[in-house]
Parts: sequence; C-alpha cells; structure tokens
Amino acid sequence: MMIARRREVFAWALLVASVLCCRPAEAQTGPVTTVTMESPSIGRKTAYNIILPADYETSGDKRYPVLYLLHGLTGNYTNWAGMGAARAAKGLDLIVVMPDGGNSWYVNWAESEEGQKNAWDDFITKDLIGHVDSNYRTIAAREGRAINGLSMGGFGGLTLGLRHPDLFCSIGSHSGALSFARGAGDRLRSGQAPPARKNQPSDTPNDRIQIEGFRSQAERTPKGKLFAKAEDADAADPFKLVLAVPKEKLPHIYVDCGTEDRLVTASRDFAKLLMENNIPFVYGESPGAHNGQYWSREIGTSVAVQYAVLRRALASKPAKETSEAK
Repeated sequence: MMIARRREVFAWALLVASVLCCRPAEAQTGPVTTVTMESPSIGRKTAYNIILPADYETSGDKRYPVLYLLHGLTGNYTNWAGMGAARAAKGLDLIVVMPDGGNSWYVNWAESEEGQKNAWDDFITKDLIGHVDSNYRTIAAREGRAINGLSMGGFGGLTLGLRHPDLFCSIGSHSGALSFARGAGDRLRSGQAPPARKNQPSDTPNDRIQIEGFRSQAERTPKGKLFAKAEDADAADPFKLVLAVPKEKLPHIYVDCGTEDRLVTASRDFAKLLMENNIPFVYGESPGAHNGQYWSREIGTSVAVQYAVLRRALASKPAKETSEAK
C-alpha cells in the first residue's frame, strides 16, 4: 500500500512538473477584466473578474476549461488578481473566473431578512456558471470545470464541488475553514447559541469594489440565518458530503494549508477522513500562516494540479461528448 501511494504521488509530481515545464517562455495571459451581471438567485447586480488565455481572441472556435477561484470572508472579487492568479495561469489554455460571494459562505441561506435573496450556492452553480458559459468559449461540461478558494472560499470550493459533483471534475481548498458547518451543526444540535459577533460590520465603502450597494462589509453581510437547524448545516458540511457522494462520481480533491495557520487542524482532519475511506486526493502543508503571502505562493501549485486534472479528464472524455456539451 505504501509503495502504491508513493507511486501515485510520484506520478502526480511528474504530471504537475510537465504542466509547469511545458509553458512557452513567451506565453502570457490576457489582462484581468471585470464583468458585471444580474443574478436572480441573490436579487442583485454583481461582478466577477476574469482572465482569458492570451490567444483567446485569435484562436477561432477553440474552447477552454474554466477554473473558478473563490475569495475568503471579508474579501471580494478583486483579491485573487492581487495574489498572482494571472501569473499562475500564464501559458495555460485556461479561463480563470473570480466571483464575488460577499460574506455568504457560498451557501443558500435558510432564512433571509429585509427582503434579501441569499441563495449563494445557486448564484455560483446556476447564475455565474450560466453567464460564463453563455458569454465565453468554455468547455461547458464537468470535465471542463474546476473550483478552488481560500479560507471561506476553501470551504466553498469543497462544499459546492461535493454538493454538485456533476459540475466539477476538480475541487480544492487553500487554508479552508472546513469545519465551519460541522461546528455550526454541533451547536444547533446541542442548543448552544451561535458565537456572538465581536464587532458590527463596517459601513465604510471599499473603493476597489465596483458593485453598487455592495461595497461595505455591512452591505456584504447577509441578513438572516445561514443555518436554521442542524440538518441545514449538515447539507453544507464537506466532512459529511464527501462520504455521501459515490466514489466513482467524486471530483478530484486538492487541499493545502500553512503549518502556522489556525485552520490547519481542520485540513488535517479532512485529509485523515479521506485516507481512512481510501478517497484519492492531493494534500500539502508548508510553512505559512493565514495570509496573502501564503496564498500568493501556493496558487501556482494548485493551479498546476487542477489544470493537470482538467487535461486528464478532457483527454478521457470522447471528443463527441465534449463537443455536444459546448
């Protein structure tokens, strides 16, 4: 078993190395572009950043796989561009989409107040993917989609991917708050009150966020209840979801975390669960804390791994099926 695991790790190392080494020296990516869209699921106009391959405008009918990168709590759609997303995608036939999830945890809220709509799972899996597939030359199939994120977005990347294994062939988490829903479910089962908020969200607008009425932390924090009962939390718990999906339908899983990160225990617990249940995954720990320095360093590795998974999935899918999914 140990020899088999070592061979598997070595094979992945070779595949990732081939992705990194085979990029043309002069290869570039397109600029980061901001796109606005209407989302029925959240009842508002929102925005996402997108990076297109450098040859996108000159490649005719060529279609590309898409990687969705989710930001963390109190973050926004501009964050990943400032942490090397374009550099990580340089030279790859890959579209990178960086949406804005507010402070939503990328979950359909159990209860919304003040007339809000907070179906954030639906926003990503229906509205956003639909908008991207309708407006860009994507490979609109499971084999052509991957998702990842940091902190809250790491939770979102795994939870969305495991709730919708038909949409993504590769899912990932950087420094993910992976025990968030599990902790919420435990509190609801025991009748404990949710943790008290230390400070009210700021109403100071962030000038980098160009979404009207959604620029301050107060505006970006949903009103209502994320989970009303334990079953709501269970439905968003990656520890439960990963065991509920049939193994043959599971996306490939990537997880990393810094050794000085306060959330590393959750990543280790998740990796342990995967090993105990013989579920394939790629896991990494390296020195680092819960900060941009760590994510800027590790995004290159995760993109290389997930791009390799996309290439493998597309290579194994009959060309006719890929064409029909476009």
